[in-house]
Amino acid sequence: MATAQPMDQPTLTASGAIAVSGGKAPANDAGTGGTASGTTAVAAPKRGQRARTRMLRLFGPAFVAAVAYVDPGNVAANLTAGARYGYLLVWVLVLANAMAVLVQYLSAKLGIATGQSLPQMLAARLPRWPRYLYFGQAEIIAIATDLAEVIGGALALHLLFGLPLLIGGLITGLVSLAVLAIQTRHGQRSFELTITAMLVIITIGFVSGLVVSPVSPAEMLAGLVPRFRGSDSVLLAASMLGATVMPHAVYLHSSLTRDRHGLVSDPAKRRHLIRATRWDVLCALVVAGSVNIAMLVLAAANLRGVNGTDSIEGAHAAITEYLGPTVGVVFAIGLLFSGLASTSVGSYAGAEIISGFLRVHLPVLAVRCLTLIPALVILAMAVSPSWALVISQVILSFGIPFAVIPLVWLTGRRSIMGDSVNRRPTQIAAWVATALIVALNLALIYLTLR
Repeated sequence: MATAQPMDQPTLTASGAIAVSGGKAPANDAGTGGTASGTTAVAAPKRGQRARTRMLRLFGPAFVAAVAYVDPGNVAANLTAGARYGYLLVWVLVLANAMAVLVQYLSAKLGIATGQSLPQMLAARLPRWPRYLYFGQAEIIAIATDLAEVIGGALALHLLFGLPLLIGGLITGLVSLAVLAIQTRHGQRSFELTITAMLVIITIGFVSGLVVSPVSPAEMLAGLVPRFRGSDSVLLAASMLGATVMPHAVYLHSSLTRDRHGLVSDPAKRRHLIRATRWDVLCALVVAGSVNIAMLVLAAANLRGVNGTDSIEGAHAAITEYLGPTVGVVFAIGLLFSGLASTSVGSYAGAEIISGFLRVHLPVLAVRCLTLIPALVILAMAVSPSWALVISQVILSFGIPFAVIPLVWLTGRRSIMGDSVNRRPTQIAAWVATALIVALNLALIYLTLR
């Protein structure tokens, strides 16, 4: 009686291919997949590529937060720095962006490890009246941020179409309502993709001028050496930092990761999410930091010493004159999307601040309407847009310590973060960055008031 032959068994070869053994192999020629050893090689799934794809699907929250780092306040500060001091303050943007990467990573990690936002964590640890006061300063920060962003959108519409600033501000607010409606109707992922697409347009708008205007690599490298040139350069550097490390983005990022992932109880999955978040933050803020540096070096290469470049309108006029009308239009489009995207993100942050500190849920569209009113009032009063932008940056400087100091403290406590607690080198770097941020913002407040 004939015995049954064993079924062919697949084995994994050292090269990563799946080999099927037990039968006769066809000849090893170009027409077959056989091998000389009698195994048939079958291409294994590209596990590394699948892992990268899965990780990319987790990207998004950091790109929403990164929009805050390319808002109209950044545009004004970076163009002014380049026009006045050339490449001198490039190092400020590099340092500020490195600190922003660390701060935003800690905020995102807090949301993943605890399933709560930074406002929620603070509200749970503050007595009633201190909690209300904390909420008050945080909401003032959100309103001041929105002021700069609505003004930026209004200025862009004025530059593109000659619209009055008040009308432009109203249009900016209405369009941001439509963007926020995407989040309420289609979910956070659709909102993240929309904001990321707008970030791409912003990047093109602010970087395109470098295509027609080369910069000096030697002077850029020299600009990486930390130094100042008088008290005005210190004031401007502090303003650039205040426009880079944004308090509302610190509050918001923990909410974004909480809403995307919820409370993750499985330690292995949590570690994977935190690792993906680290790359998400790094990629998003490298893009935002590159845009900021591009604006500064564009002004340094083309607008140095040109009168009127201390305002966005003047800088746009100079860009149009020296680089051509096409670059001027593309720059204005980038400014428009900067205002639209950042004011949408700012309203989202305002809603999260209210929800976290007051434990009251207000629809984000309602918060959008509330925070729009102060900006429209400022525009109706015909206040200088440049002056309003400066004031908004000073107000932001007051709020940065209230967001960053508790963030570093919370993420450094094992009782809160569990095995996701900051390691000692991370904690030391975070406190050093916090000290620098607070010191420079105190300098900004002092020099501005003086």
